Amino acid sequence: MTRDEAKKRIEKLRKEINRYRYAYHVLDKELISPEALDSLKKELFDLEHRFPEFVTSDSPTQRVEGKPLKAFKKVPHERPMISFDDSFSEEDMRAWLSRLENFLGGDLKTIHRSLGEKPYGKSHPPLLYCELKIDGLAIELTYEQGVLVQGSTRGNGLVGEDVTQNLKTIEAIPLNLLPPNEVAENLRKLGVDPALYTLNPKRLVVRGEAFITRKEFERISKEQVEKGERAYANPRNIAAGSIRQLDPKITASRKLDSFQYALFTDLGQRFHEEEHLLLKAFGFKTNPHNRGADSLEEAFRFRDSWVRKRNEIPYEIDGTVVLVNSNEIFDRAGVAGKAPRGAMAYKFSPKEATTKVLDIVVQVGRTGVLTPVAVMEPVQVGGVTITHATLHNDDEVNRLDLRVGDTVIVSRAGDVIPQVVEVLKKLRTGREKPFKMPAFCPVDGGRVVKIGALSKCTNPDCGAKHKESLYHFVSRAAFDIRGLGPKILDKFLDEGLIADAADIFSLKEGDIEALPRFGEKSAENIVREVDEKKKITLPRFLYALGILHVGEETAIALGGAIFNFQFSILKPTDVLKRFQKLSVEDLQNIQDIGPIVAKSIYDWFRGGKNLKLLEKLEKAGVQIELSKLHTASRKLQGEVFVLTGTLSSMSRDEAKDKIRELGGDVSESVSSKTAYVVAGENPGSKLEKAKKLGMRILNEEEFKKLVG
Repeated sequence: MTRDEAKKRIEKLRKEINRYRYAYHVLDKELISPEALDSLKKELFDLEHRFPEFVTSDSPTQRVEGKPLKAFKKVPHERPMISFDDSFSEEDMRAWLSRLENFLGGDLKTIHRSLGEKPYGKSHPPLLYCELKIDGLAIELTYEQGVLVQGSTRGNGLVGEDVTQNLKTIEAIPLNLLPPNEVAENLRKLGVDPALYTLNPKRLVVRGEAFITRKEFERISKEQVEKGERAYANPRNIAAGSIRQLDPKITASRKLDSFQYALFTDLGQRFHEEEHLLLKAFGFKTNPHNRGADSLEEAFRFRDSWVRKRNEIPYEIDGTVVLVNSNEIFDRAGVAGKAPRGAMAYKFSPKEATTKVLDIVVQVGRTGVLTPVAVMEPVQVGGVTITHATLHNDDEVNRLDLRVGDTVIVSRAGDVIPQVVEVLKKLRTGREKPFKMPAFCPVDGGRVVKIGALSKCTNPDCGAKHKESLYHFVSRAAFDIRGLGPKILDKFLDEGLIADAADIFSLKEGDIEALPRFGEKSAENIVREVDEKKKITLPRFLYALGILHVGEETAIALGGAIFNFQFSILKPTDVLKRFQKLSVEDLQNIQDIGPIVAKSIYDWFRGGKNLKLLEKLEKAGVQIELSKLHTASRKLQGEVFVLTGTLSSMSRDEAKDKIRELGGDVSESVSSKTAYVVAGENPGSKLEKAKKLGMRILNEEEFKKLVG
């Protein structure tokens, strides 16, 4: 991306994010899902890091939330209620740690150790602290002389909303702090020396999260529907709406819950983990699942374990928060934009995300139906990284008004394949290109007609021939990709993952895993096997291309005559260039190649669709090996064999290999050049022709004696 393109993209992202955030935080309207909004914010965050000269003070990355609602008294916060930057991958988290250490001027572990050990029940306080990220509403609680005097929302981070009466209805929020003697006893039970702290503060400020359980969410949503009103979108919306009710009775009826996670009064604590222990000792409800971690790897394991266990707890979480445990280091790191440098939210993979459409390709299915497929910048949705999404038909493309270059929202829930659900048209630059369904089939050039919502090739054999060519391409005598059987190839065709054989080598694990009934392991196995088969011998490669009349033996003859099996590696376009130099007459001079076969080969290497296929195979990393055929001896030098029927002691391929090892050649047809016809059980017409021509016929035992 150029500097000018980045500047324009950043400006558009800021404008749209501000519009969505205002609707969400001020008007309580959700124009796009929070996950899609997070995805846009992450893109802006990354662009501003790449192009820091475009960071402005009014950027969404430089502030916290929207404006407080007019219905509530405004409450200034003593210290800004800032939020965290989001990350969605281990790579993002490592980049965060690298930026932090660069700012601090050294290795985090070394700096942590240099502070000296100040145990609070642990001889070695952990480097990091990991918390579950509750999907609720951030709140601040202020106690004076042990009594709750004020509760507020985050608001814009500097000024919030006074919702004290509503927060008092939440049973998990204490109206009074425990007396000092009970706090001290609680600390001792937690293995902490109470003498280290002030236990009777005149003023205590804590922060946490108000939320609603799934069970309560379902109950309230059901009541809404029974009243004929619209159901709530998610538990967070109910929590936010409940806290902002002008009538506390409504808030009380919602049965909200709350965890506290930060202490903003200095009681002598030096580590964030201590704050959780002190909060618990004072009588606050804290999340029992939060843990310390001595490395990012431990933090990753914590997060990954909760990806699996998130449904075992009664409330919604959308990721974890990883903080520097030392308060001194955390404060030294300061704030960058709207977020502290010393913490990062490591979110779960969203069910919706935004990405850009790089291309719209047309895939031809087994029945000849043409399906448009979006090729996208890689994006993680629903736990997998995807690059393709089906668009179903051109009616759907028109309904979405989708163009190449658009920014889109991609959704995936459960086993549903990825879908483009919305186009963010206000992010367009004017360079986007409309899509038009082709008038002629990209597979065989047949005219395309529209039947209902479907576009279909008029050649009745089109789809069937297309899938058979793919079956042939991966067969044992060709690329030998055994993990891609007909059923799997059919599925890939139907879902738009592949349009031709070259697309097989560009498959991504996430695209496969996103399909119904395909797990992570099966996706890994397929991609690994495909990658291992990118290198292939020349005869197998020529056979795999599916050139009319070119079987295994003809492919071997072609390869040997044209390239002489030199020790080398070729690219697919090298093969193309060599064949394009040959005339039909040149090809006819090769053993076993007559005028019909020669013309077929000649035409294939001049077909536009075939040239594109070879170019795509090369781009996908396919390499062709040229290696001299190993011969054990020259015993059968110049002798041509024809095999017919089934051999009981070896396969036909093993018999062919044995002949070639001894210097002989194998032909598919009986001719005057044939020296031997090997007849197994149930031989075909080749045997009768050999008898008429008076050729030498070998049974299986005679053949075995001949080849040793």
